[in-house]
Amino acid sequence: MTTWRSASLAAAAAAVLALTATGCGQDKGSSYAGGNGQPVGNAGAAQQPTDNAYGAGGGYGQAGGAESAAKPAGQLTVSDSKDLGKVVTDSAGFTLYRFDKDTADPAKANCEGDCAKAWPAVPADGVSAAAGTDASKLGSVTRADGSKQLTIGGWPMYRYAKDTNPGDTNGQNVGGTWHAAAPDGKKAQAEASAPAPAAMPGLSVRKDAKLGDVIVDARGMTVYRFKKDSAWPMKSACTGACLEKWPVVAPVEKNDTKGIALKGFVTFNRPDGVKQQSITCWPVYTFAGDTKPGDTNGQGVGGTWYAVSPEGKLVGAPK
Repeated sequence: MTTWRSASLAAAAAAVLALTATGCGQDKGSSYAGGNGQPVGNAGAAQQPTDNAYGAGGGYGQAGGAESAAKPAGQLTVSDSKDLGKVVTDSAGFTLYRFDKDTADPAKANCEGDCAKAWPAVPADGVSAAAGTDASKLGSVTRADGSKQLTIGGWPMYRYAKDTNPGDTNGQNVGGTWHAAAPDGKKAQAEASAPAPAAMPGLSVRKDAKLGDVIVDARGMTVYRFKKDSAWPMKSACTGACLEKWPVVAPVEKNDTKGIALKGFVTFNRPDGVKQQSITCWPVYTFAGDTKPGDTNGQGVGGTWYAVSPEGKLVGAPK
């Protein structure tokens, strides 16, 4: 009796092993689905998404009726991606895609069969436009099976079976034909970075709306003169605590200037050991109260501080 039970158990185990081995065989050449209708990884092993993800347990990518099982998109949202810019997602946060082989005018969906298992069509029913987007961009197209598919800007919308978590964009640029969708239905793409502003000369001229042409430093900060200084002999009356409010302009090479007078453009060796730039032999400063380029908060302070003209003269000072 024991011998017969042992033999039966061994035979059952062998059958289970045989079935398991058969189930592990995958078609490595397929780009859409394996033996169970799920997308296949590069190594030929079936993708193992989470149970609630598209392409798993009764969700997208399953054999036999992926389109009929597709979930409504609900309230669309727009997410910001560092790499892709503004991307449309469904209410669960899953990325919506468009297919280059579809058309938008007229709208036509060309992803059918195995393609639709890997790229489930987004149903047109139960969809609301994302806040701040143009609801008139939403529409629908009738697929070959008679179902209605969501369109944005005329382009049919899909999800990707290998996106297993909200925010995934694994479908981006697959085959060079699939792209995350922007709010207007176009291909999502990050905005080009604004070009870095050209480096300013050490000293140059800026046209101020109230003062006219004034000299600014390499940061665009207004340059000032102090009426209590002297040019000959060159002397600074701003010392000690004064320099905290009126920092000196450090020496600048002549070839690092633009539009200013270079006569008397020399370095002033201050008694405190600090080297200071002078224009027409007058020491020049910036003002700590100017917090951004273009500020002229130092103009006329104490009746002794004034912006400097390209010729090195005081701007707006009483005669």
